[in-house]
Amino acid sequence: MKIHPTAIVHPRAELGSEVEISPMAQIGEHVTLGDRTRIGPGAIITGWTSIGSDCEIHPGAIIGHDPQIKGCKVKRSYTEIGNGNVIREYVTIHRAGNEEGVTRIGNQNFIMGNVHIAHNCEIGNEVIITNYAGLTGHVEVGDRAFISGLAAIHQFVRIGELAMIGGSSKVVQDVPPYFLVDGHPATACGLNTVGLKRAGFPLPLRNHLKKAYRLLYRSNLLISAALSQIEEELGECPEVNRLVTFIRASKRGICKDRSQKSEHRIQTICDPLSGSDI
Repeated sequence: MKIHPTAIVHPRAELGSEVEISPMAQIGEHVTLGDRTRIGPGAIITGWTSIGSDCEIHPGAIIGHDPQIKGCKVKRSYTEIGNGNVIREYVTIHRAGNEEGVTRIGNQNFIMGNVHIAHNCEIGNEVIITNYAGLTGHVEVGDRAFISGLAAIHQFVRIGELAMIGGSSKVVQDVPPYFLVDGHPATACGLNTVGLKRAGFPLPLRNHLKKAYRLLYRSNLLISAALSQIEEELGECPEVNRLVTFIRASKRGICKDRSQKSEHRIQTICDPLSGSDI
């Protein structure tokens, strides 16, 4: 274990083996650091925060601080970060905004400089978030998603696995898995083809997802009808089923297609219980 003499480490903090804490870093009373995790100069780890093993926390990052909610009086909430994460300079990650709530980040994520992750966010595994992107409260991000620089993500938005958000996008509705969105506000513009190839999705599977995209956005069907047709024609594909399940669970609606003229059609989601479009 290497702790610089100028670092401030609370005696009740729990530190794993081979932890490194750099000059002027601060580690709070309720913090747990896993084995081989490194804390950079001036970083502040506070609140009820646990960070797993083999993480790199770079200079100036602030993790576990109070949520940015006006008048918030939450006494105890948590920040949980998994293993193998790289959190670069001046990233801010805030604890949850409700009592005993959790802001949770999975494993092997790469979070670049000046990113903000607000209270109660849920980040999966192997996610990349690029410089200056901002995630407001209760945002959910699926595994291997890619969020480009300066993107702004609205509260309660869900971003599906292997989705990609273009730079400077304003995302106010859910982004389905495997899709690429871009713009202000963000609109869907096809599959995240590069990401799917890198993830090892074979051509037949990519073609299934492309057909699902076309049925969803280019068929002039209501989303409820498009989802039913997708299930009928492509329902044997697990990835397609995950896409359908994600969309049916949407509360904010999904991003429109860039070429779509009818805003009402794209925002319409089927209520599977009532059978009506809501």
